[in-house]
Amino acid sequence: MSRPLVVIVGPTAVGKTALSLRLAQEFSGEIISADSRQVYRGLDIGTDKASPAQQALVPHHLLDVVDPDQILTLADFQEQAYQTIEAIHACNHLPLLVGGTGQWVWAVVEGWGIPRVPPDMALRAEFEAQAAAIGPEAFHAQLAEVDPQAAARLDPRNVRRVIRALEVYHKTGIPISEHQRKTPPPYEILIIGLTRPRSELYARVDQRIEEMIEGGLVAEVERLVAAGCTWEFPAMSGLGYRQIGQFLRAEVSLAEAVALIKKETRRFVRQQYNWFQLTDERIHWFDLQAQAEAAVYQSVRQLVERQGFNAIA
Repeated sequence: MSRPLVVIVGPTAVGKTALSLRLAQEFSGEIISADSRQVYRGLDIGTDKASPAQQALVPHHLLDVVDPDQILTLADFQEQAYQTIEAIHACNHLPLLVGGTGQWVWAVVEGWGIPRVPPDMALRAEFEAQAAAIGPEAFHAQLAEVDPQAAARLDPRNVRRVIRALEVYHKTGIPISEHQRKTPPPYEILIIGLTRPRSELYARVDQRIEEMIEGGLVAEVERLVAAGCTWEFPAMSGLGYRQIGQFLRAEVSLAEAVALIKKETRRFVRQQYNWFQLTDERIHWFDLQAQAEAAVYQSVRQLVERQGFNAIA
């Protein structure tokens, strides 16, 4: 028999953390973060990481995994997520994969094949020079010759992804489309999507950002810089950190930085709805404004009972 996995998705500020905590307490669950920014140590306020008090309520996993100058690749995350799910099942607890990073969520849910090919910066620089010299269309044609399936999926204007596909082929001799074949994991998966009216969601985004500023986001970024983090670190390019960096470098005022964070976060919300589409029939959508929480509980309860999984507290 397959084992259950609950996945909670939705845009930032919709209420995923609060609901996942309540579900985990109700159903003996453990939370696995699927947030590509919360993996960084020291980035707490700006990523809206679960507080120490919240983390004390139920076990949390895949938070604080790497330092700000490091990268947790998609392949690394997928492998660690599967290992964590298996460990949670072994304890007869219910795993809840929670987050808004669409690529990370679907990599686990759909079982993406991910090439374990580390970046070759010299080769990438060579490809970048080629693309600049001959143009993106001609450069894309090189991929079409060796991997027509990948080329058909990739927009020639997305040079970065075309470079990655060519890099994988040149390093392994195997087209990236072969590497990327999907193998669904052996779980019965319930995907819960949380949504709210867009105007309410944007108001919650603005309120959250104001709370981050009041809660010490500027001081957090200052501490990171004092500890040796540079603006080139992957972690420092994230929402909030990038804009506060502009403020600390006197490029914008604090009010302007806050306005930029709000603007870019709203744009990010729209991107998240592209990853998690309201028309996706795999996702069971619940409008939290409509007091749908009881229906969410019922869906999870039906899953664990159907599985005969004794995870109810």
